[in-house]
Amino acid sequence: MVQVREIHAAPVQGTADINFWLDKIAGKCDLDEAARESLGLAAELAMQAEKDAQLAGKSLFRGSILQMGLEIADILSDLRMDYEGLQAAILYRAVREEKLSLDTVRDTFGENVATLIGNVLRMAVISGLRSDSEQDVLGQDATQQASKVREMLVSVIDDVRVALIKLAERTCAIRMVKTAPEKKRQQVAREIFDVYAPLADRLGIGQLKWELEDLAFRYLEADEYQQIARLLDEKRIDRQQYIDTAIATIKSELDKIGKRSEVTGRAKHIYSIWRKMHRKDIGFSQVYDIRAIRVLVPTVSDCYAVLGIVHSKWRNIPNEFDDYIASPKENGYQSLHTAVIGPGRKVVEIQIRTYEMHEESELGICAHWQYKAGDSSASGDNYEGKIAWLRQVLEWHENLDDFIELESGTEQVYVFTPDGHIIDLPVGATPVDFAYRVHTQIGHRCRGAKVNGDIVSLSSTLKTGDQVEIITAKSDAPRRDWLVKSLGYLQTTRARAKVQQWFRAQNREQNIEAGQGILDREFRHLGIDLAQLDSIASKFNKHGAEGLYAAIGAGDVSSTQVIRAAQGSLKVAGRPAPSRQSNASRYADSAFYIYGVGNLLTRVARCCGPQPGDDICGYLTANHGVTVHRTDCGALLRLQAEEPRRVLQVSWGGAPEQRYPVKIQVASYDRAGLLRDLTRLVDGEGLFIATLNSVETKEGLIETEFSTEVVSMEELSNLLAKLCQIDNVVDACRLVEEVGVGER
Repeated sequence: MVQVREIHAAPVQGTADINFWLDKIAGKCDLDEAARESLGLAAELAMQAEKDAQLAGKSLFRGSILQMGLEIADILSDLRMDYEGLQAAILYRAVREEKLSLDTVRDTFGENVATLIGNVLRMAVISGLRSDSEQDVLGQDATQQASKVREMLVSVIDDVRVALIKLAERTCAIRMVKTAPEKKRQQVAREIFDVYAPLADRLGIGQLKWELEDLAFRYLEADEYQQIARLLDEKRIDRQQYIDTAIATIKSELDKIGKRSEVTGRAKHIYSIWRKMHRKDIGFSQVYDIRAIRVLVPTVSDCYAVLGIVHSKWRNIPNEFDDYIASPKENGYQSLHTAVIGPGRKVVEIQIRTYEMHEESELGICAHWQYKAGDSSASGDNYEGKIAWLRQVLEWHENLDDFIELESGTEQVYVFTPDGHIIDLPVGATPVDFAYRVHTQIGHRCRGAKVNGDIVSLSSTLKTGDQVEIITAKSDAPRRDWLVKSLGYLQTTRARAKVQQWFRAQNREQNIEAGQGILDREFRHLGIDLAQLDSIASKFNKHGAEGLYAAIGAGDVSSTQVIRAAQGSLKVAGRPAPSRQSNASRYADSAFYIYGVGNLLTRVARCCGPQPGDDICGYLTANHGVTVHRTDCGALLRLQAEEPRRVLQVSWGGAPEQRYPVKIQVASYDRAGLLRDLTRLVDGEGLFIATLNSVETKEGLIETEFSTEVVSMEELSNLLAKLCQIDNVVDACRLVEEVGVGER
């Protein structure tokens, strides 16, 4: 059963008691005298805050602020917390109960301790999310709650101590609710069971995980908890004698071969027993780890040697062996588990692990995380270690989906600054979004970016775990093409608003000149000759062409919006451009079409009768067009072997949409891979190339002409803009000789 630390029952009554506690905590963490004195100062501040509250007649929570602070610190000392974390632990409850201000903490102990406490307070958002009402006690709606969860996750990821202090505080809280009202016990137990026990498990901190689970289970399922506790108590003396005998036998065998080891009885956890009974649908007598032994040895090879000794001494139960050394659990847990029929034909479970594995199973991430005094990130230069921590926290967050329902579109990526701090951004964010997230001026001065040490495009997509460095210029001057949505430079509303705000601040003449340049270039690329812009401007509530130019230059109106409006005007003013539909064959009278057959007659093979959704291929017959087979059809496989050139790749699709043929000219300086990049981009846009030709001009440029089909002028504009972004491409425009989009 869970053993609650003895200090829980030792109330703090005076300076002597405080010194006893502090000596014990400092001893476990091996703190020097200066750190010991800093803890004493924190304890005195907490004690004074408690006295001031009592003198002022303010009610305190159940128990002593100082008592709980010292108890939290004691738990953390077992996890090797640094002295700043211990200071924050001692003071946390006083700040939470509003008996001590963060400003006072900051003035007395510095920014790091105050930030730690502030971030632990932010984790209280989880409690608000457990409210059954649509809004929590602070009146926050789902959007605000989602934002707070993201902020909380970032603070947790950025400093492991935040999560550890909160886990220790919740451990104290579940211990204290024994005499609280039933509703309070249920509330605290449910929160711990759903949130904090899984977090302790995710971080591999076994000594907290088991205690949190057992105490929460005690209040959530009181009857079943008491039933298992009684069954354990009834056999306690006999079971201990049996375990002592088995331990002596194992120790004797190991001594014979000179293996250094530590053999002990393993603590029983009521919740794990109950969970195993329900998972395997078995009774209490069939739970094999009621009698359990743990063997610690120096090396991995020793573990397997001990396993061989145990199996040679007692017969093992085949289905009760797990090798978590070769295949560790997700939280890094490693051990060998086996169940054997021991003395007296009774089943006993034996765990075998190294001393290092045991330390990590008890301390988890704390076993290898290095705290550094004065480093709020607590990471030092251990970048890979921080990435591992990041993954664990994010996976824990995924486990909370059952009761944390964030609004759609709030998926986040978490990236690092060069200093190792965490920045959260929406999925799809770019280095420019990152720059504006760090600071507005960094965004304005952004000229390039390095991701994980490599220079990348400013429109590249960031992934969780990337380390991003922004290359800046001396002057503030964001680029106007960042506002072109199709180029993909900006994905966040905040960054886009900052860019627009910068351009609005420029004088009107500059914006008119810039807007006219943007629109003239766009119309030239599209092959549109439109002299009258007044009618277009009126659609955007702008006065004449100059008003429209100014709006474009300021970023209030995009060139894409103007093009969309221009396309509508052209269709009304003149005859519509010739169009055709992509070649496809309709499947019977359904809404499905078969693509890849051109204008050829198609029919469905009777041998396999493919249906929409099946993987299909076409076979080009001599006189009857194309016969469509399922890809696993035996007849098709035979034909494919005999006449592979007649087998066509075909696919299902919806009704073909109206498309417009266009011819595009790309001017560029030649380089290796240029044509590959051009065709890859067109293919990536879901378009095909009907014809393609390249010639060299007198100026030394390569002019590549190709024809394709687009569904709208907007799609054509996006394609041309992306073509212009390819390295060595000087210009890309539509050739007006081709009858197509916008022809009058």
